[in-house]
Amino acid sequence: MRESVRSIPLEIAGARLLELPVFLDERGGFMETYVRSQYAAIGLKDAFVQDSISWSSRNVLRGLHGHRGMSKLAQVLTGCVYDVVVDARPESPTFMQWQGIELADENRQQLYVPAGCLHGFLVLSEQALMSYKLSSEYDFEGELNVRWDDPQLNITWPLPDIPTLSTKDAGSRLFAEELEKIGVGFYRRSN
Repeated sequence: MRESVRSIPLEIAGARLLELPVFLDERGGFMETYVRSQYAAIGLKDAFVQDSISWSSRNVLRGLHGHRGMSKLAQVLTGCVYDVVVDARPESPTFMQWQGIELADENRQQLYVPAGCLHGFLVLSEQALMSYKLSSEYDFEGELNVRWDDPQLNITWPLPDIPTLSTKDAGSRLFAEELEKIGVGFYRRSN
């Protein structure tokens, strides 16, 4: 009987950590990184339409990025990253909350980022190769770009130093400003 994907709910509504079956023998290993019927069986019915790969060096921080209508399936192929998902959906019970997890080639896990959430990661290893499956094609105009160090989100990154950022990420806006951009307005969670 075929082993299936194991889904572990995260603190962010709809976000999941996925453990994939791995088949090891004296030759090495084999892993199926996506089988549509298995993902549908655990409730992930996204139709992924774009695959992307990024490679980065130690202390590179990519993000926080998101699209209102795009979900993402992220996996580290080589290396190790601290991966963060932030809920940017005002209607969500976990709006403005974040969760960080370590993804590595050794743990062979995937992170499912629901549509409307932000995603970013910090490279902890010398190099990291990331793979992403996206539920819609990349749209520059529809992308949300939020500062990695936004004081309102207060994300705790495991940083030994100031991270290396792209020009785009260095110029990202605050969370509240990006929500204004898409017409959501400024929301505060009551304590």
